[in-house]
Amino acid sequence: MTVQRTRTSASPRPPRPSRPPRPSRPPRPAARSGGRRLGIGGGTALYAGAVLGPGVLALPALAAAAAGPASTLAWAALLATSVPVAACFAALGARFPNGGGVATYVHRAFGPRAAAVVGWWFFGVVPVGVVAGAWIGGQYTAAAAGLGDTGTAAVAGLVLAAAFAANLGGLHLSSRVQLLLVGLLAALLLAAVLAAVPQLRAAHFTPFMPGGWSSVGSAAGVLFFAFVGWEAASHLSAEFADPRRDLPRVTALTLAVITVLYLGLSLATVGALGPAAATTDTPLTELLARSVGGAARPVAAVAALFLTFGAVNAYLAGAARLGAALARDGAAPRWLARGGGPGEVPRRSLAVLAGACAPVGAVAATGAADLDRLMRATSTCLAAVTLAGLLAALALLPRRTPLRWAAVGSAAVVSTVLALSGPLLLIPLALAVAALCFQAVAQRRRARG
Repeated sequence: MTVQRTRTSASPRPPRPSRPPRPSRPPRPAARSGGRRLGIGGGTALYAGAVLGPGVLALPALAAAAAGPASTLAWAALLATSVPVAACFAALGARFPNGGGVATYVHRAFGPRAAAVVGWWFFGVVPVGVVAGAWIGGQYTAAAAGLGDTGTAAVAGLVLAAAFAANLGGLHLSSRVQLLLVGLLAALLLAAVLAAVPQLRAAHFTPFMPGGWSSVGSAAGVLFFAFVGWEAASHLSAEFADPRRDLPRVTALTLAVITVLYLGLSLATVGALGPAAATTDTPLTELLARSVGGAARPVAAVAALFLTFGAVNAYLAGAARLGAALARDGAAPRWLARGGGPGEVPRRSLAVLAGACAPVGAVAATGAADLDRLMRATSTCLAAVTLAGLLAALALLPRRTPLRWAAVGSAAVVSTVLALSGPLLLIPLALAVAALCFQAVAQRRRARG
């Protein structure tokens, strides 16, 4: 889940009822001030930050619990799928440079109603995603301090409260701070992988597939949380001096970075921790502790707290703006649009998000839904967003080209991941029905008025 971003495509504009909503992915760091365009290095850092997120601090253990050593196949399969997905979104961004991202392409291909559904999918799942992110920080802190489940819930609540307070006060992390957090996460992942190398054991990879092929699909379902954000290039496309030249290079470099980190992490988790990988809540701490010692626990806990706060803060900032933008464009209740203008704080949208986070947090605190379930629910909605973008690519990209065939293959894989989500598919289905019903009712009211 890609979460260190400070841009949001739902930027404030004067009300235009005929304009379709422009929902966005989590906020991304903006280009440098002074009108300077993104280069290859800066673009790669921003793009990598769109894909990397604190979810990866917990996902290796969740995937190992689902499929054992075969979870490495799920990581590899999703990385392979990421190549055509990233290529398709980079191609769309190069052809249609715009900050609107997926919603822009869905609108071009299928119209404003479909674009509004994409917006509802993202806005509706943000409360689940931010609770999951805060919970990860709580687990690492509680493990380091020996606080148990109650401590996890308390720390997660404090992270959420701090992020909401910062957004209500109009305080947002700068792009440089967000990029620093991305660098911290990448360094932490690399350090964990390197520290685990002496601990790798071939015996930990047998039996390789104890749960059969279905377990690999289950692992892929939760791991999709770590692979959303590849459409970031489409949001950033207008920031490059030459998108057609720069986006393919940035995409290739980002794919290389992500492949090294993710494959290394999956192999290190299984190879070094063995069966213990499926039972720990803090896999990176365990990897570091086996080489560095107990001093790694507080270090990992502090790093996890900073990373999760940055991610939650960024998600809430982008989602609040998105809610106001949806309302401004007639895809959500009008009263939600207040505070969405330049320099304003969308407090009503934030209040809706806070109201939704409360029951989700309560469900997590009581144990009715664990972190695995929260991340799977988030992955299901974000996979639906990705699939919508790929279907738009099929309609917009030239026919009989490698890119179009890549979109076909990627759409098939993402559709499979969605099919394996089972009952969780009811979440994007319910949000889609709600979005379409609201638009139908609003249209009737406008016709009567």
